[in-house]
Amino acid sequence: MARRNRTLFLLMSLIVLTTGVSGQDQGGRGRGGVPPGAPVAGPGRGGPPAGPPPRALIPSARPVRTCESLAEIALANTTIESAAVDANNPALCRVIANTTHPPAGDKVRIWVAIPLSNWNGRFMGNGGGGFSGGNAGAVNGPAAQGYAAGATDTGHEGGSGSFALDANGRLNWQLIRDNAYLGIHEMTVTGKALTQALYGVAPRYSYFNGCSTGGRQGLMEAQRYPQDYHGILSGAPAINWNRFHIQHLWGPVVMNAADNPVAPCKLAAATAAAIAACDTIDGVKDGVIEDPKRCTYDPKPLGGTSAGECGAFTEGDVTVIRKLWEGPRRQDGTFLWYGLPRGADLNALWTSRGTPLRPAPFGISMDWFRYFLTQDPKFDGNAVTPAGYERFWDQSVEQYGIVFGTDNPDLTAFRDRGGKAIVWHGWADQLITAEGTVDYYTRVQQQMGGATRAGEFIRLFMAPGVAHCGGGAGPAPANPIDALLAWVEEGKAPDMIPAIRRDQTGITRSRPLCAYPLVAKYRGSGSTDQASSFTCSAGL
Repeated sequence: MARRNRTLFLLMSLIVLTTGVSGQDQGGRGRGGVPPGAPVAGPGRGGPPAGPPPRALIPSARPVRTCESLAEIALANTTIESAAVDANNPALCRVIANTTHPPAGDKVRIWVAIPLSNWNGRFMGNGGGGFSGGNAGAVNGPAAQGYAAGATDTGHEGGSGSFALDANGRLNWQLIRDNAYLGIHEMTVTGKALTQALYGVAPRYSYFNGCSTGGRQGLMEAQRYPQDYHGILSGAPAINWNRFHIQHLWGPVVMNAADNPVAPCKLAAATAAAIAACDTIDGVKDGVIEDPKRCTYDPKPLGGTSAGECGAFTEGDVTVIRKLWEGPRRQDGTFLWYGLPRGADLNALWTSRGTPLRPAPFGISMDWFRYFLTQDPKFDGNAVTPAGYERFWDQSVEQYGIVFGTDNPDLTAFRDRGGKAIVWHGWADQLITAEGTVDYYTRVQQQMGGATRAGEFIRLFMAPGVAHCGGGAGPAPANPIDALLAWVEEGKAPDMIPAIRRDQTGITRSRPLCAYPLVAKYRGSGSTDQASSFTCSAGL
C-alpha cells in the first residue's frame, strides 16, 4: 500500500516565510528572523488551538504500552530514531521518525508528540511556512491541548529552496515531491499509526491546521489524500504556488521596464490613499476596506501630490502603482494573474532600495526562479524583461502545476468521505493575493455542484484588513479550530467565525467573519468595534 506539510508585524511577516515558525504563517525576504519553533502570537495565525481543550472523545483511553517501546514499531520504509518521555514534561511522549522512498535515498523527518494522559482522542497535523515543511516546535501547542500531533520537515532542513537541486545541479524530483505533498502525507500516516500503537485505539478524528504554506498543505491533503483528515483549517493558503511566485516578480519587471522604481514611501502613500477612499463603503470609518473587490480607487489623483520625503508622485509612479493593483498581464494585455488588493501593503513584495533606487525582488520567490526554473543560484530577478516574464510564467505553470499548484477544484473524494474544510484569507494579505483564494473557491463551487452543495463541506471566510496570516487593521479569526470541530463532530456548519483584534490592553475590536460572499454589514447603531453591531449580509 502506498506510504503514508509588517513596524513589528511587517518584520514578522517578512521573515517567517523562510523560517517556518510554529503555526505556520509565512513571509520573508532574508534568511534571518524568528527561530524555528518560535510561537506566533495573536489569533488567526494558523497557530496552535487556543482556549480550553476540547472534550475528550475517549475518556477511558490509557496507553497500552510505554512511550519508549514505540521505537520497536515497524512501519514501512520508516525508522524510529527516538521515542522518549519529554524530560520537561513527563505527560508527553515524543517520537522522531524518518521515512524514505527507496531507491531515492531521501529522508523525511517526522516529529510526533502524544499525550500520555488526557489525550482528547484526536490527531492534529501541522503545517509549515515558505519552503519549510514544518518544524519540531509545531507540535507543542496542539499537544498541550490534548491532541496527538505531528509535523515534518518534508524532506529537507531549513527554509531555502535550494533542496530542489541535487549535487550535480539537476532537479531533485524526489525532494520536490516530498516538499510539495508527500512529506505531509507521510507525517500524517506515521503520526496516526504511532498514536494507535500507544493507545491501542485509533484517533477518533484527525485535523490539519496551517497557514500560508500550511494552508496549501491542508488543501493539498484534501485534493490528494482525502482519507487523511476529517477536518482541515486552511489559512491564507499558498495555493496557486506556481503562479503567485511569478506574480511576486511582477513589480520589479514593471518598474525596470519603465525605468521607474517606486520609492517605499510612495507605495505606502498609495495604499493609504486607497484605504481613505474606500474605507467607508461599508458605512463605517475604521481604517479597513471591508470588500476590496468593490474598491475601484485609481491612483491618478496622486500625480503631482507630495509623498513626503519621497517627493511628488510622477505620472510614471502612478502608472506603475496602477499595474501593481491590476496584476500580471502579457505584453498584449492578456490576464495572467491577480495583483494585490487595494489596502494591502505594496512594499512587502515590491519595495525598492539603494541609491539610485533599484527594485528588490522578494527572497523566497527568487529561490523559485533560481532553483526550480533556471537551476541558476546566481539568477538576477532584475534582469527579467516583459518577454522573459511571460516565458517564465508559462514554464512555471506548465512544469509545476501538477506537483505544486494545489488548485484542483475536484474535492469529490474528500466530500464523499465526510471531510470538512474551513478556508480563511485576509483581504490585506501582502504576500499571497487573496484573489487567488477566491478564484479557487469559486472554481470549487462550480465543480462541486454550486455554492449550496459546496457549502456542505467547504466554506471560505474573508477577513477585511487582515494581513498575511494575521496582523493589520482588521480583526483576525479567533480560534477557528473550534468552528471546525463543531462542524465535523456535531454537524454545525459555520455561517460566521468570530474575529478579534488585540493590542497590549486586550481586545480592541471584534467582528463576524461571514461565509463568502456575504460581508459584515453595520446594523446602524451600536459600537463599530463590537461584533454585535454587525450582521452578515449580501450587500453593504
